[in-house]
Amino acid sequence: MTDQAPAPLAESPDSPDIPGKPVSASRTTLSHIMTHSDTNLLGTVHGGVIMKLVDDAAGAVAGRHSGGPAVTASMDEMAFLEPVRVGDLVHVKAQVNWTGRTSMEVGVRVLAERWNESAPATQVGSAYLVFAAVDADGKSRRVPPVISESERDRRRNQEAQIRRTHRLARRRAIMELREKRAADGIED
Repeated sequence: MTDQAPAPLAESPDSPDIPGKPVSASRTTLSHIMTHSDTNLLGTVHGGVIMKLVDDAAGAVAGRHSGGPAVTASMDEMAFLEPVRVGDLVHVKAQVNWTGRTSMEVGVRVLAERWNESAPATQVGSAYLVFAAVDADGKSRRVPPVISESERDRRRNQEAQIRRTHRLARRRAIMELREKRAADGIED
């Protein structure tokens, strides 16, 4: 038994009985140097290569935060801000922004710097991914709430809640449209 204070309790009303985890507990950076095998027909790094690195880093964060397997449920707003070139050292920084009962949003920033220069890295991309925590049978499992540690973390959490509201509204609107089309006898 230790004299440590108990872990803070849930910040999320969806998981009131699971102790929360601070953002820093799962934050990670994945770095990779880009080579010729990563290029597209234009000679820059293929967007799919960057997206895989984004998914890998976000998946590591989701697994760390949830304490087990987590699968990608969706990717929102993948933005490519600048091209990445062969010889760039790419850093993919990821952290949990928001948690629900069984899902979590992971925010990702992609930075690049020349492998042989001392200039600061520049942001070349960003994305938001939603992960669902699963058990060994692939069924949903609860995740710990995320505990913001800074004003920036709190802002990211609030923005994630807005994105979640928009995702749910979009899904509802699409389902309503499909139901209406089916009721009208229109087949897709």
